Amino acid sequence: MTDGTVVHRVAVTEAAAGVLRALYEANGPLMFHQSGGCCDGSSPMCYLAGEFRTGAADVLLERLEVPGVAEPVSFWMGSQQFERWRHTHLTVDVVPGRGSGFSLEAPEGVRFMIRSRLLTDLEEEVLIEER
Repeated sequence: MTDGTVVHRVAVTEAAAGVLRALYEANGPLMFHQSGGCCDGSSPMCYLAGEFRTGAADVLLERLEVPGVAEPVSFWMGSQQFERWRHTHLTVDVVPGRGSGFSLEAPEGVRFMIRSRLLTDLEEEVLIEER
């Protein structure tokens, strides 16, 4: 039994939070989808909330609370990729470069990317109990 520890599967760097604040201000509610495809599909794609249709083949990993963004930013992942990544913690970061033409940050001269690490034993235990 855990001690009430809260575990988040996804976090956001301050740099990424800054871009999300600007995108939210310009566009409204946001969401991410990580498909696991090749090329641009291997990066998290940022959309207007609901613009990317999710379904049974997608897993909601987190509702990100981003300071300065009034509504949580949902982070979805394709279920096949989640099966391979279920033991990892993801951090959304941003780097200079051209994002995908479909991702909202593309015109800003930056692109979102994922940094990952393995979940700790405690994090795994908490997540198993939450199911």
